[in-house]
Amino acid sequence: MVFGQVVIGPPGSGKTTYCNGISHFLNLIGRKVAVINLDPANDSLPYECAVNIEDLVKLSDVMMQHSLGPNGGLVYCMDYLEKNIDWLEAKLKPLLKDHYLLFDFPGQVELFFLHSNAKNVIMKLIKKLNLRLAAVHLVDAHLCSDPEKYISALLLTLSTMLHMELPHINVLSKIDLIESYGKLAFNLDFYTDVQDLSYLQDKLDRDPHSAKFRKLTKELCEVVEHYGLVNFTTLDIQDKESVGNLVKLIDKTNGYIFASIDASAVEFSKIAMGAPDWDYYRYPFFFLMQLF
Repeated sequence: MVFGQVVIGPPGSGKTTYCNGISHFLNLIGRKVAVINLDPANDSLPYECAVNIEDLVKLSDVMMQHSLGPNGGLVYCMDYLEKNIDWLEAKLKPLLKDHYLLFDFPGQVELFFLHSNAKNVIMKLIKKLNLRLAAVHLVDAHLCSDPEKYISALLLTLSTMLHMELPHINVLSKIDLIESYGKLAFNLDFYTDVQDLSYLQDKLDRDPHSAKFRKLTKELCEVVEHYGLVNFTTLDIQDKESVGNLVKLIDKTNGYIFASIDASAVEFSKIAMGAPDWDYYRYPFFFLMQLF
């Protein structure tokens, strides 16, 4: 069984930077990592790319040949990839023996809550190649400084979770820059735990611009709270403890921590609920800092 991550999120949320940083981190703690770029618009890759969708289809060529804009072109590329899934499977098979996989997807949000092509690609790979993948959904932390944008991010996150149907982790990325966009109205825990959004509603009601959307905002907040699925962890990609904590969470989510364990159900339960030691704690801090 092969483990990995499906890295998704809106444009500018830091997906490529995340893939670069997390691949270095995982390599340092002894995992062989393969990054698979499935974003045909990403023509500047900071990481070593094991598989690149541009070898199959290029967004610029699609836009020119079919007179499409960037959004239509990306949908076309995902559709083309789904129809040529055998190409991707053949590229991945040599990596399955000993690699941890990172799939870097496009940032077009419609691909993950309106269209089914990207989801179909993932599900076919899971079934045919016996993959255990967790979706890592990045959201730029600066959205917390604007209540309206934060609510929009909550709705996008909920829609993506319901559509993707994968083990799912939501991440507020660039957390080190969060207050450079303005002081938060509430403590950070309010935005990560996503509980009692009525406080946010009260703040919006005092804003003349937002007050006219009072009923709509209230209904949207109630939808998010009704499902009770959305919460966030935080990430500073330049902080080794922040990265390490996220890796631990992902390893629990996709089952990586159980892969080499031969134990009873009780022992599995203890590991799942506890905070076990992780390999990177045995590496000197000096070498971890070389990543950053």
